[in-house]
Amino acid sequence: MADEWGPLAALAGEWQGDGGGLDTAYSHAAHEVLKTPYTEKLSFKPFGPVQNGRQTLYGLDYRTAMWRGDEENPFHTEVGYWLWDAAAGELMRGFVVPRGITVLAGGTAEADATTFTLHAEAGHPRFSIGENSYLADHASTKSYTVTVTVNDDGTWSYDETTMLVMDEFDEPFAHTDHNTLHRVG
Repeated sequence: MADEWGPLAALAGEWQGDGGGLDTAYSHAAHEVLKTPYTEKLSFKPFGPVQNGRQTLYGLDYRTAMWRGDEENPFHTEVGYWLWDAAAGELMRGFVVPRGITVLAGGTAEADATTFTLHAEAGHPRFSIGENSYLADHASTKSYTVTVTVNDDGTWSYDETTMLVMDEFDEPFAHTDHNTLHRVG
């Protein structure tokens, strides 16, 4: 599998982060920035090949959900795809958040990379961000960056930063999330 999926091969499967995630975000309820621990469940299902003319992609269909404390409903969910183009050495992550945001982030890596970074910017011709009218006017996403590291102990970690222009701040605000996940299936 590693040959076709490149650096994504190590991510295939079912994963969980047991409360070690940390979400640093503005809370509208508290009217302040909070650092909130969270639990996460994530699934990566391999697929491919996908042919785009001469381009061949292999990917992971993914779903993730995150919970704070003992909440019954997740505070954040995503669905999307992680994609690998071996010929170009290009990685992509396309996802939708049910707040009215879509992201296509991209970057390059070697096939055997254990660390890689993907980035998207509003208005970028390839790797961009789409959002609904309300968010564009009150909490607009200007950029998104994620760095993934496959760890020697069989876990993997991510650090992501979403730069937002929000009504509540005079300067752009860095919403950050990071977690380490272990295989559960």
